[in-house]
Amino acid sequence: MATYVFTSESVTEGHPDKICDQVSDAVLDALLSADPDSRVACETVVNTGLCLVTGEVTTKARVDITAIVRRVIADIGYTGSRAGGFDAHSCAVLVALDQQSPDIAQGVDEAVDHDGDPLDLVGAGDQGIMFGYACNETPELMPLPISLAHRLALQLARVRKNGTLDYLLPDGKTQVSVVYDNGQPVAIDTILISTQHTAQVAGLRQAGAIRDHIRNDLWTHVVAPATADLPLKPERSTTQFLVNPTGQFVVGGPQGDAGLTGRKIIVDTYGGYARHGGGAFSGKDPTKVDRSAAYAARFVAKSIVAAELARRVEVQLSYAIGRARPVSVLVDTFGTGQLRNEQLMELVQQHIDLRPAAIIQNFGLSTICAERGGRFYQDTAAYGHFGRTDLQTPWEDVTTMASTLRQTALSC
Repeated sequence: MATYVFTSESVTEGHPDKICDQVSDAVLDALLSADPDSRVACETVVNTGLCLVTGEVTTKARVDITAIVRRVIADIGYTGSRAGGFDAHSCAVLVALDQQSPDIAQGVDEAVDHDGDPLDLVGAGDQGIMFGYACNETPELMPLPISLAHRLALQLARVRKNGTLDYLLPDGKTQVSVVYDNGQPVAIDTILISTQHTAQVAGLRQAGAIRDHIRNDLWTHVVAPATADLPLKPERSTTQFLVNPTGQFVVGGPQGDAGLTGRKIIVDTYGGYARHGGGAFSGKDPTKVDRSAAYAARFVAKSIVAAELARRVEVQLSYAIGRARPVSVLVDTFGTGQLRNEQLMELVQQHIDLRPAAIIQNFGLSTICAERGGRFYQDTAAYGHFGRTDLQTPWEDVTTMASTLRQTALSC
């Protein structure tokens, strides 16, 4: 298939599922800031006028979860007349958190396969498979469709919050279709933006006129600035630009749809361009390999591409609950590697420690919340966990490791 179109989507921070991800991660931030040894599995549900926080937590920290919930919802923009039936200050907040199962704790706190090495003492918090991916399509080494979809969603939120487009409301989605020729992006075929808005826009009341007005505004204030520094830009004459295809988008947020933590796992990762192990990230402390090992897998893949040892890499890791060392490590360059896949796997296992305790230590995942003023994971919960240029995430800092891998590879 020499020529094809690939599509990825993103959502704004006001999407119901993303509200939940941010609440769950804000709770995680607060608990880890006060007690870096906290064990957290926090799930959130939102619906009209209701936010439920549930799950399992073991911690010495004491935090006001209700206050955290209201702060997050208010920061997103669900307040007052613009709340759309879901107001941060008046919604019901229910908290139902239990303690972590001791059966799980015993395997995490002391791995069954430890041999005295301190980094062997922490076992994986669950079994599972995790994937990491990187490619040379963008400067951040991410696939172009998801990278552009995130850019559009983030810019959509910016122009809402700074008042440039004061009729926008918090809920929104973006979708980008990119044309590929022989595996390389050559054109942007379609951009779709669905954005919640007030019932009246610029004095207009007729749905068609409102949509045309929003469409022109979004091209000028969202699409153009979000793509200004890209070598491959959408062209107004050739790129299909769809806005609110149903006609209008007034009812949105939790009033329009219930939200749940962990339902946007493809948005959180690679936009469907790479495989996914199925585990969500938000609300989970770093002993949960669904999160920490996925970060490590991205670090491995990005290091290989940054070292120019391959143009495209997918990494799979697997773990067993209570065991420190990965059950398996797989590297696939899809035929783009400078070395055989087996050689790259040897390089990875030689230079990158993939035990949970090592991942946590090397990335500072238990202490990073306190070090950054009590907020870190919440910011990863919207607009993607990978390829972020607006956040300093440790798994994206591959300069040193890429150099190490390249030097070792050249000496082989």
